[in-house]
Amino acid sequence: MRDYMKFYIDGAWVDPAPGAGSADVINPATEEPAGRIAMGTAADVDAAVAAAKAAFTTFSRTSREDRIALLGAIMGEYQKRQDEMAAAITEEMGAPAWLSSSAQAALGMAHFNTAMEVLKGYNFHEERGTTAIVREPIGVCGFITPWNWPVNQMACKIAPALATGCTMVLKPSEIAPFSGYLLAEILHAAGVPKGVFNLVNGDGPTVGSAISKHPDVDMVSFTGSTRAGIAVARDAAPTVKRVHQELGGKSPNILLDDDGFADAVSRGVSGVMMNSGQSCNAPTRMFVPAARMDEAIGVARATAEGWAPGDPNGNAKMGPVVSETQFDKIQDLIQKGIDEGAELITGGVGRPDGLEKGYYVKPTIFANVNNEMAIAKEEIFGPVVSILGYDNLDQAIDEGNDTEYGLAAYVQGTDMEKVREVASKLRAGQVNINGADIDFMAPFGGYKMSGNGREWGDHAFGEFLETKAVLGYQPRQQAAA
Repeated sequence: MRDYMKFYIDGAWVDPAPGAGSADVINPATEEPAGRIAMGTAADVDAAVAAAKAAFTTFSRTSREDRIALLGAIMGEYQKRQDEMAAAITEEMGAPAWLSSSAQAALGMAHFNTAMEVLKGYNFHEERGTTAIVREPIGVCGFITPWNWPVNQMACKIAPALATGCTMVLKPSEIAPFSGYLLAEILHAAGVPKGVFNLVNGDGPTVGSAISKHPDVDMVSFTGSTRAGIAVARDAAPTVKRVHQELGGKSPNILLDDDGFADAVSRGVSGVMMNSGQSCNAPTRMFVPAARMDEAIGVARATAEGWAPGDPNGNAKMGPVVSETQFDKIQDLIQKGIDEGAELITGGVGRPDGLEKGYYVKPTIFANVNNEMAIAKEEIFGPVVSILGYDNLDQAIDEGNDTEYGLAAYVQGTDMEKVREVASKLRAGQVNINGADIDFMAPFGGYKMSGNGREWGDHAFGEFLETKAVLGYQPRQQAAA
């Protein structure tokens, strides 16, 4: 049992303020408590913000070289504990060991490395005639992060914030908080100055809201559901702080009618099954030529049945979903798909055979879905793929865009001219062609109700910087010369 009953504030582990509660952290594979955390209050947020505000005065004026060295030290400490980080992620949210090691924990290191490389050449100062355009750290940042890719979503905020000279208060998900505590220990060991990074645990309505409302928080960055993102924006509005949001998705995956179709179907299904469907950019709506629906069904069934859930500490390809609440939501939507007349190809309601305990969901494929069904409109956040048929590409594009979300989209086909044309017409912040590899320099964020602003790479830096124009920076005659 892990016992995390302190918060990291002003460079030290401190007891919560009076009135704090506690909560058990449930291992989703066993449904048993794996640890206990303190649940903070607005008073804990006040203390953390005060520390961050005091630290900003000096940290905001550190040199580029100082911050490059700090990021390097963080990477050195992270590497020492990367295996421990992977094990914690498996325990707290159920990602299978292979995924926790190769992707979940590895992404944290990648974001710190990317921020360091961007920082080396980032232009914080330029001159236009007699005017200087200066990009300065925005101030104290509040971070509210989710449970599905926990260290990835912490690191992709923390790394650019540190690189640009900001200070911060982090509220990790109370459902999967272990990785946040480990990350705080890593940052401390790396020598992050006191007050620059602070961690307060708690729930969204209490700690998350206190961060969003706080008058001394200059920007808040939230990753999570669209519903919660709206609440964060409302809380932040009276203080007119910057609000960055990376929210939900219902991503279309348009498969062209050409060679490589079977591979495209299999790749699309696997893209949903990885992480038990708990990825906001998962390609959950697969659009296939109507004439090839039967072929798609056969490949999708075989692929999904190869993603058998099981013990995440063993050799299973897929683990459980994160919680009972998520399990129940997914079950309800699978049942709704059946009730609305979608063709259930494999999977369905209930736990997989032989798994009587743990929040395991059957890999599920629905075919002959239409865009008005709940399973095509709502973010299920589980291992469920909906296959929709189309008669022509214009129909596929129109229906692909017919969603309130716009985080990601996918196009697969061998005719690159046609693939690029389809990609250009999709209303999404990131379009993936033919299973392209991850690119840490590619901006990540959404259109419409999938959020605003961008994370990852050099685009992330802009979220943490204010722009100042200094007129008369150069004397007029010197500028003319």
